[in-house]
Amino acid sequence: MTIPMSRRDLIRTAAALPLLSTAAILRAAEPDLSALSPITGAARPIGKAEIAARLARAQAAMAAQGIGCIVVEPGSSLTYFTGVRWWRSERTTVAVIPAEGEPCIVTPFFEEPSVRQTLAIPADVRVWQEDESPFAVVAGFVRDRGLAKRPIGIEETVRFFIEDGVARVLPNARMVKADPVVRGVRMIKTAPELALMQLATDVTIAAYRWTHQRVEVGMTGAEIGALMSAATTKLGGAPEFSMALIGPAAALPHGSRAVSRIAKGDILLMDCGCTVEGYQSDVSRTWVHGGQASKQQRTVWNHVAEGQRIAFAAARIGASAGSIDDAVRRRYAASGYGPGYRLPGLSHRTGHGIGMDGHEPVNLVHGEATPLAAGMCFSNEPGLYLPGKFGVRLEDCFHMTDTGPRWFSEPPRSIDRPV
Repeated sequence: MTIPMSRRDLIRTAAALPLLSTAAILRAAEPDLSALSPITGAARPIGKAEIAARLARAQAAMAAQGIGCIVVEPGSSLTYFTGVRWWRSERTTVAVIPAEGEPCIVTPFFEEPSVRQTLAIPADVRVWQEDESPFAVVAGFVRDRGLAKRPIGIEETVRFFIEDGVARVLPNARMVKADPVVRGVRMIKTAPELALMQLATDVTIAAYRWTHQRVEVGMTGAEIGALMSAATTKLGGAPEFSMALIGPAAALPHGSRAVSRIAKGDILLMDCGCTVEGYQSDVSRTWVHGGQASKQQRTVWNHVAEGQRIAFAAARIGASAGSIDDAVRRRYAASGYGPGYRLPGLSHRTGHGIGMDGHEPVNLVHGEATPLAAGMCFSNEPGLYLPGKFGVRLEDCFHMTDTGPRWFSEPPRSIDRPV
């Protein structure tokens, strides 16, 4: 009599056979995946009124800084201020946002209908033909608004050929950084933004809980990451990254090209995130697979957890972003790590800004003087890395309120209860 294999047996068997692909593991996990359902039903996309309010804040900042207009390329900032979702190519599409009045979208003639599909605010859309200069069209709008002699702010990710093209057709205008405007507005998240980030985090935590139970001896990091991504999708998130680092590879914060298969007693470090309606999560978890942690593994994990607590306690309104990193690093140095960014120790910053992009200004890094303010969002992700052995990273994001920091996800309690 043949006894049918359980779902877990199917996954274990797939992991044990090197010739089976990641697809085979996902097929074996499909019955379990099918039991998951989206938890993002409450997600409310950013609306036109919210985008209009962002534009108003940006224009107030421009007036305060004496900037006549700012130039923004496709990417998260363009979507943030106009709703337009587009991509970058050699054909220039930009938004020119003046200090007063409606912005202008400059785009190729044949792309105009597509660009308008996501435009969420009133705007002057001007086009250029394939044999024309897009920068001449930008200059025409700037002159029409009487801004040709005022400083033009360039968003920090704008490519050089666009900045140079604008400067050439407007030689009397001074090119300046748009950081005080773009960063100043985008760093302060509103309630609708925080709600989407919370949902994205909820998805990632739920996906971790599902994945943690289904990691089997013999799986590669890519296969474990595929399970995480599949669960994230079923739960209603759009996976951004699902990194799984095994054993010595976990000592490299962003992994190794070498393929490793997990064994009992190995450290598994996962760093995963997704988006919900354009807003991101970023959560890292580290645990020992299939058994008790060694004394060294447990000690390092506890030191990393202590670093997370120190960072959270140091995050106070008005404190400099760099002071959070300094507080963590002082404690680690006292425990024998480092000093500074040296190994074994914490070789990267303690955290980064997060929102529509996984990494946004500003960072929790030594020397960053920007004071923390309500509405700012950060990752809190100290790690400790022992080259050739293993690494541990714990990451949870928080946002600043008037009374201090608030977690999007609660840190794990122990290496034995990692998710």
